[in-house]
Amino acid sequence: MIHRRLSIWASVGLIATSTLMGAAPARADETSEPPRVELVLDVSGSMRAKDIDGETRIAVAKRAFGQVVDGLPETTQLGIRVLGATYGGDDKRKGCQDTQSIVPIGPVEPVAAKNAIARLQPTGFTPIGLALRAAARDLGTGEAARRIVLITDGEDTCTPPDPCTVARQLAAQGTKLVVDTLGLTPDEKTRKQLVCISTATGGTYASATSEQELTDRVRQLVDRAAVPPPVTPAAVTGAATCEKAPVLSAGLFTDRERIGEHRYYRVPLQPGQELRASVSVALDRPVNRDYGVLLKAATPNGRELVRGLDASSGRADVISAGLRWSPGDEAIDTVCLIVSNSFASATSAGAPGMPLELSIDTVAASTAPDAPGLGRGWLLLLVLVVAGLIAGVLAGWLTRWWVATWREN
Repeated sequence: MIHRRLSIWASVGLIATSTLMGAAPARADETSEPPRVELVLDVSGSMRAKDIDGETRIAVAKRAFGQVVDGLPETTQLGIRVLGATYGGDDKRKGCQDTQSIVPIGPVEPVAAKNAIARLQPTGFTPIGLALRAAARDLGTGEAARRIVLITDGEDTCTPPDPCTVARQLAAQGTKLVVDTLGLTPDEKTRKQLVCISTATGGTYASATSEQELTDRVRQLVDRAAVPPPVTPAAVTGAATCEKAPVLSAGLFTDRERIGEHRYYRVPLQPGQELRASVSVALDRPVNRDYGVLLKAATPNGRELVRGLDASSGRADVISAGLRWSPGDEAIDTVCLIVSNSFASATSAGAPGMPLELSIDTVAASTAPDAPGLGRGWLLLLVLVVAGLIAGVLAGWLTRWWVATWREN
């Protein structure tokens, strides 16, 4: 994507229409499901180590989890799963099946969640791969964004399944699932495994060596998981003329433009609305140096209203231009947006065109500030005359005094 920063509540639409017929905007897919997140906590025997601020790792983790739970918004869909928390024997086959959900996915009851965490005791093995698969099942399917936050102090002791392979398998399913990893005082082997897990799913890796770091990291990851994903741009095809151009509502759109081509789009405006638009073009092939992108707003009959131009010497991979226009007293209910470029390529100027993203927003028109004036009526004139008179008298008096003093000396 060229840039993906547009307000999540903005509608993304395309009106597939001709000049004689109209239709309701086609909206980009948006989900009303809140994002879901599951914390996966390692409660294996190594969590008994007393090396974080003079306390055991599990004691620090419990307090950190408690603080995070207390600060959760009511709408957060959170679950907690543990691994290595119940089987303390030497049978590895049994120990490597040891993972349980202690708080099901849903709105969190802080007291119940903290009580469940408080009962945890470091016990067994570290079946990370198995716990990741189980956490993915806990989060379910659907269109909601889903995130796993894995907190562990060591690498998996139960392979197979290898946790990195499990992460790749989850990513290959294309189910909007991301795994973030957090290492408690990790060694190099643990760090490499956690980095592999997070990288495979597009997540992040972090480490913590103190209670404050752990609390901050977990809260940060949970807050990030609760943020809805960005709007997916809607694909459109610009026309060669304004009359045949697609009609776009506020939103984010993708298209392709060939070198030297002009692409037209139409944007309807309601009375009192202001148009704000920007376009970004990605250079996905070699082009000659010194080029530019032009975004213009015009009336349907071709009268130019405003333009935004950006030029580059050839050092940028993305070039953008933007504009802002308010109709004022003009009765204009449709604006034509024209995207042009001045690229030149020694290889190919044909299909497919350069990828572009077009951002459109319509907001309440802003009023232009009044021009600064000198005031009204005779009062200001009188003040200016008196001030000028006083300044002249003072200047004359000072001049005479200076001349008299100079002659005496």
